[in-house]
Amino acid sequence: MVPLIATKAELDLVKARIDAIAQAVASERGTKVDYQVGTMIELPRASLRAGEIAQSAEFFSFGTNDLTQTTYGISRDDAASFLGTYVARGVLPGDPFVSIDREGVGELMRIGVERGRKMRPKLKVGICGEHGGDPASVEFCNEIGLDYVSCSPFRVPIARLAAAQAALGKVAAGEA
Repeated sequence: MVPLIATKAELDLVKARIDAIAQAVASERGTKVDYQVGTMIELPRASLRAGEIAQSAEFFSFGTNDLTQTTYGISRDDAASFLGTYVARGVLPGDPFVSIDREGVGELMRIGVERGRKMRPKLKVGICGEHGGDPASVEFCNEIGLDYVSCSPFRVPIARLAAAQAALGKVAAGEA
C-alpha cells in the first residue's frame, strides 16, 4: 500500500519499482509471489482523481486521519488546543478526528469510492485509522459501500459491533 499519493503518475512510478522488486525476488527465490498494489487515499486531490488512480491501484484505503488533516488544513497534534472551543461555539458539530465529518471528508470519500469503482468496478475500498473504531464512522463507511475498516487493536471489538449493527440496519431496511 503506497501512502500519500496525489496523482496516477506518482503511483505508477512507485508501482513500477514495487513490481520490479517483486519480480527480482521471484526470480531469486524461484517462486511467484501474489501481491496487489494499492494506495492510501489521504489527500483531497487523490479523492477527486480516484478514477484515474484506480487505473493503477488494485485497492484503496482511505487514511481518514490524514484525509481529515489535509482537508481541514489542521494538524491532529495541535487540534486539541482549539477544537473543544470550536465545538462549544458551534463552529463544528464535533471533533472531526473522532468521527468522520460526513459533509466534507465524507463527501471526498464518497467521490473517491464512486469514481474509483466507475473505473474499476470490483475495487476493494476501506479505511484505516482511528475512525475505523468509531461507531458513527463505521456506519458511514457501510453507507458508502466500503469493504472493510481497520483500526487499532483496542478498538476492534467496537468496530466489529458497529459493523454488525450497520449491516443489520441495511438488512432491516431492505438494502442488503
